[in-house]
This record gives sequence, C-alpha cells and structure tokens, in this order.
Amino acid sequence: MTSDSRTGPASEQFVTRRSSLVTRHSSLVILLACFAGGCREPQGDKELVARTDRSLARGARFLVSKQLPDGAWRSEVYGGLKDGATLTPPILKAFAYLPNPDTETRAALRKGVSYLMSWIGADGRIRSDGSELPFPVYTAALASMVVDMESQDPAHERARSAWFHHLLQYRLSGSLGWKPEDSAFGGWGYAVHVPKKAGPGESPYESNLSATIFGIGALRHAGVALDDPIYREVRSFVARCQNFPEEGKDADPRFDDGGFFFTSSDPARNKAGIAGTDRLERVRYNSYGSATADGLRALIRCGLAPDHPRVEAARRWLETHFSATSNPGRFTEDREVLRDATYYYYCWSVGHALTALGAQKTSANWARALAESLVRQQSSNGAWANAYTDAKEDDPLVATPLAVAALAHCRWTLSGERPPSFK
Repeated sequence: MTSDSRTGPASEQFVTRRSSLVTRHSSLVILLACFAGGCREPQGDKELVARTDRSLARGARFLVSKQLPDGAWRSEVYGGLKDGATLTPPILKAFAYLPNPDTETRAALRKGVSYLMSWIGADGRIRSDGSELPFPVYTAALASMVVDMESQDPAHERARSAWFHHLLQYRLSGSLGWKPEDSAFGGWGYAVHVPKKAGPGESPYESNLSATIFGIGALRHAGVALDDPIYREVRSFVARCQNFPEEGKDADPRFDDGGFFFTSSDPARNKAGIAGTDRLERVRYNSYGSATADGLRALIRCGLAPDHPRVEAARRWLETHFSATSNPGRFTEDREVLRDATYYYYCWSVGHALTALGAQKTSANWARALAESLVRQQSSNGAWANAYTDAKEDDPLVATPLAVAALAHCRWTLSGERPPSFK
C-alpha cells in the first residue's frame, strides 16, 4: 500500500499525480458496408464536421443557459437531481471535449468548477450537510476529473484530491470486507453509503460496469500507474460481466459472444435480461451495446492491449452489432422497453470506446453514422432528450451532456485532429 504524498493517508492510498488535460439498428449489410468504408466519401466529412461544430455550439449554449447563479446545474424535471452536485460534473466534462468553446462557455466552466470546489470542507474532505450525495461514485469520479480543468494551483489540486479520495471510499474492496470470490469485488456500484460488507450471505450492495468505468476514469486521470494492484482487482469484476470463457472447458458458444452485461452481482439490473442456462448450469445474460461499450473501455483503461483476446472479442461484438440509432443487442421481450432508455448513454460510451481503439482497429464510419444521427435528433433549442424515462434521459440536462460528448468524439475522429488529452 502506498500513500498520496500530498494529502496523506486515506482509506485506500495511492501515489497520484495530476494528468493533463430512437429507431432500431441498421441492417447488418449496411453496417458492414459502413465499417468497410462505404458510407460516405472523405470529402463529405468536411461538411459533416462543420455541421457537427454548429450542433456542438448549440448544445453548449443550451447548457450554459441553464446554469444557476451559484454555478451549479439542477434538474427542472426530477427532484432527485436538484442537489447540484449530480448534474454539474457531467456537464463540465462535456465542455472539456468542445473544439472551440466560446467566452460564455469558458466562463460557465470556471463558475461550475468553483461550485464543485465549494464542497471541500476545512478538513480537506467533502463536506456533509447531513445528507448523502445521490450518486456519490459518478459525482466524485467526474468532479475529481473536472476541478483541475481550469487550473492546477494548490486550491484546485486540493479539491481534486478530496473528490478522488471520496470516490475510493466507495469501491467494493478488501478494506471494506469484500473478498475476491465475491461477485461484486473490485468494482464500484450505486451505494449511497460506504458499502461495507457486514458478513456472509446476501448484501444490499452491488458493483456495475457503468459506475466502475467512471471510477477507472478517475484513477487514470489521477495518474495511478497501471501496475498498481487496484487495476487487477477492478478488472476481475469487469471480466465477470463479459460473455467470454476464462478457459476452454468453460466455453459455451451459445452465450460466449464477447459482449458484456451490466453486472454479475445484481441480475435484475441487466437491462437485456436472461439469455438462458449454459451447459454448466450457470444463468447467463444477454450482451448489449451500452454495457459492451463500457466493458471494452474498462478493459483498455485497465491496461489490456488492443489485441488481447477479451478486447478483440468485445470489439467484434460492437462492430457486428453497432447501431447509430438504437442501443443494440438481443433484449428479452419483457425487457424490450428498456432498450433505448439509455440511448444517449450508449452513444456516449460507444463513442469513447471506438475512439479508444484507434484507427488501426476500426474505421471512422461509425463516427459518420453516429454524428448524422445525433445532429438529426437535436432540438431547435440545442438540447437532446429521450422519449423514454427509465434512465431519466428525458431530462435534457441528463441527455444533452451525453450527446455533446458523443458528438465531440465523432467530430475528433472525422476531422483527424487530436482530441483533448482529457481522460
């Protein structure tokens, strides 16, 4: 166990350093043509990049218009998203990807960062006003990444460290009583309280790929070296969520398609439902797009090479099932209504995932298809919103930052320009 040379001991300690800153999917024939390079001529990319830039600017203006005087963003739709700390970090993170933020956007960013810094108490910890953060993992992970976007002076560094160490308290680790054989061990979940394991038997706590990919992003942004044991522990949870056999004797080709499902520790949360029972009498779950994009990103960010069998299998699943208009995968009939509830989250994650693979592993045609789809779905006021409510994406302040970040990844791929070195 190591220590943070700047902030002292914490529940889990690491040597850290600051790093720089809705229709069904297309037919397989069209998809394969896109990945082969047949969707658009490169010349058309210039026009699409220009349209994308205009769309991003409109999205940014909408978000800036919704910032409140204290620098936070609060939902106008859901009472549970009015705390300020929940919506502010993802909106600031979306601003990080804009190619040419204007003066108003930069001012909004500074104001939002100041708001997140105001959460740091005199003791250098996240202050408590008697209530818990509704989504502590998402909030702390993103806040730890965005507070140093504006400056890396001591005050910003202190805030970054406070949010980062708050995040570490919520990982289902050995220090909280979790063991490697526990299905939730190693990851992060939705716990509002620190998820200590009380003893043997059932636990109210789970880990999931979505919370875990945010945790991994914060680790990488903090500069935690890839040889740190934490990545091995996190990866052990991620691997449990992939339909991929550890050994040949455990393989069942009916289910081992290389894709991912949401969690191995709370089956009801797997949106695509149960796929069946394999030859070893294990219940298996359907792979689907948003989970597979998260899983692929997690594998890469935890240090696996692009040619690792697990990464290759997840890449093949995404390329084969990719859709620009719907969250792909086979959903059971009773779960079909959940398919596109996380459509904008899917766009956000698949954009990150395919960008992370790089040009050598996939073509830019996914970016063309996704950019066209997102630009087309933008409202006249610059916002995006989902027709489905299950994941609260009907709230424009939830959907819009996801769409902006996804569209920005398309833009960087299409333009051939280097994206920001922002994790």
